[in-house]
Amino acid sequence: MDLFEAIEKRYSYRGDFTDAAVLREDLGRIIQAGIQAPSAKNEQVASFVVVDDPKLLGQIARIVDKPVCRSAKAVIACVEDPRPILGDLSFAAEDCAAAVENMLLAITALGYATVWLDGVLRSEDRVARLGELLGVPEGKAVRILLPIGVPAEPGTQKKKLPFDQRAWFNRYGG
Repeated sequence: MDLFEAIEKRYSYRGDFTDAAVLREDLGRIIQAGIQAPSAKNEQVASFVVVDDPKLLGQIARIVDKPVCRSAKAVIACVEDPRPILGDLSFAAEDCAAAVENMLLAITALGYATVWLDGVLRSEDRVARLGELLGVPEGKAVRILLPIGVPAEPGTQKKKLPFDQRAWFNRYGG
């Protein structure tokens, strides 16, 4: 699948996954796509924990009680190091976002599905609980989770606004 096809086919999957495994070789390729993403000042403050152990997956599913987590065959946790890298500015959120977008496209290209989980992590002390479970060092935090698997139901990308409502040449609004 080429890049533009992956962009057109990528969608947020929130349902159950089949019992099909997510191959470690594919997980490595997905992570490498994230590693290749741009990073502010090339500081590379996003790192990743790849979980494919069924016991750990079950513990993650208890912390993040969503159907997509309960049946995921793998989960990638994007870990941010929020240290400032330009004066007092941190670019951890941006670096995680760039890495995750690359991984979303790689996941799609390899025939798997996922959803970007972020907001759900911000309540019920989930970030700290996940950090403890995954051995994330103090000062760093799980920013995004990507539960991965083969979707049980096909999905499609939600409709996007047309180009002329979101983009213009030379001046906002044309």
